[in-house]
Amino acid sequence: MSFPPTPPMATQEAIPTNPASKGLKAGSIGIGPTVALGLAAVAPAYSLAVTLGFVVLAVGQSTPAAFLLGFVPILFTALAFRDLNREMPDCGGVFVWITRVFGPAAGWFLGGWVPQMATFIAGAAVAQVATTYLLTFFGLAAIAAEPLAVAAIACGLIVLSAWIAARGIELSAWVQYALIGLQLVALGGFCVAAFTAMATGTSPGTADGAEKPSLEWFNPFASGDMSGLVSGVILCLFIYWGWDALIAVNEETTDRKGTPGRAVVITTVILLFSYVVTATAAVGFAGTASITDPETVSDVLSVLGPQATGAVFGQVIVLAVGMSALAALLTVAVSTPRTWLSMGSYDALPKATTKMHPKRGTPTTSIAWWAAITMAMTLGLTAISADFIGLAILSVGLMIAAYYAATALASVVYFAPLMRTSPSALILKGILPGLGALLMIGAFAYSAVDMLSPEYAGLSWLGIGSVFWIGIGALSLGLIVTAILRTRPRRFFSGESIPRGNVTTRNHLPSILSNETPSNETEA
Repeated sequence: MSFPPTPPMATQEAIPTNPASKGLKAGSIGIGPTVALGLAAVAPAYSLAVTLGFVVLAVGQSTPAAFLLGFVPILFTALAFRDLNREMPDCGGVFVWITRVFGPAAGWFLGGWVPQMATFIAGAAVAQVATTYLLTFFGLAAIAAEPLAVAAIACGLIVLSAWIAARGIELSAWVQYALIGLQLVALGGFCVAAFTAMATGTSPGTADGAEKPSLEWFNPFASGDMSGLVSGVILCLFIYWGWDALIAVNEETTDRKGTPGRAVVITTVILLFSYVVTATAAVGFAGTASITDPETVSDVLSVLGPQATGAVFGQVIVLAVGMSALAALLTVAVSTPRTWLSMGSYDALPKATTKMHPKRGTPTTSIAWWAAITMAMTLGLTAISADFIGLAILSVGLMIAAYYAATALASVVYFAPLMRTSPSALILKGILPGLGALLMIGAFAYSAVDMLSPEYAGLSWLGIGSVFWIGIGALSLGLIVTAILRTRPRRFFSGESIPRGNVTTRNHLPSILSNETPSNETEA
């Protein structure tokens, strides 16, 4: 597909004297490292390994079509992120944008609490997953079966991630280059081996009478099972999640207005290609019956990888899944503290969150807090139940849909005055982000109703699925905390630090939210 055109480059302006940089090292990374951070946050190898089987279970051979359909609301939402970042390039991202459009209470809850709660749960989960896969790779499966040992090692990985994040954005970006490169090599190797086996008739699927890939696999309506298709699309929708983490480094890119927006679109397109090709290779290689086997369904790549590529490269795939989870953990260690830095800059969090390392340009205090809270959550969830982290991660879908929908709606409202100026503005800034918001709201509603069932994930309380209690409980707690805090950081909740407005009132912003561009940047 072709990317939307970007406006001509504007003339360079003088470096502003306001504190908009917050102490971050402007111009440290370009488009490549920014894309790598976005891809790493999604953890494509891990996401495919643990989700692909359940998508196949829902839609069978229409799995590639489900990935294509699930990409549509992601792309529409990505357009909203691109445009809002171009207008307000701030490391706080959705927190700043939602506050600017819908006010401080909505910004703190939907732009602060909701995405942060989702990332804390996800952080605890990927730390555990990285530990388990790495132990298995090194032949220590017995230790991987001990929840307390896994939790302790996971805490060590959290500390390692915090240390790398604190050393500087350049080191973090280069580490992510290596980790995402390993994942793409592993996925590419599996796909080449799988398609080669299909072509030569030596794949397990051929022996079991499975069909070869056809154009019908890419037709969303070929299966005739709309309920299964919706379930599969929602699963696909949420394994795309995480690319927006790259927005947190926008103030450190070579072009803070243009680079992150382009990186968002490039990242999502790379994910689409990787997911569709890998899904087609897996279904064609093994067949739906093999993938949905209880021994395979929850970890498809680790089972099919060695079958397709042999024992040696199969171990590389197992390693890639573990390193994929570790890469996602490192990205959270980079992005979450920068969101707190922004929130502290606007008096939505204590000023301690704005403390920066004078040479490395990293929010060291916020990184330390992130590590401490993530370790506490990992240990706490493990103490409740060895399976509780898995239940918690299932509830994250509600939070993702909530803040993605809020961001897309914020984009529509913010740019509404421009929609009468041209058809392209109406489509790119109005219709498409609006559809993205509606689809996200629909995903939220469908997921919530699905989670109500006592059979959901096999656990329930008072006749309602436990995952529903966790997800809705986290959102309800956020509403309570937001209501309590409204009486405390008065400068933020009074609307003084981030006043409400839209594209027509951009010149009325305080200096910290100004659209001035440092001299080493150009406006895209």
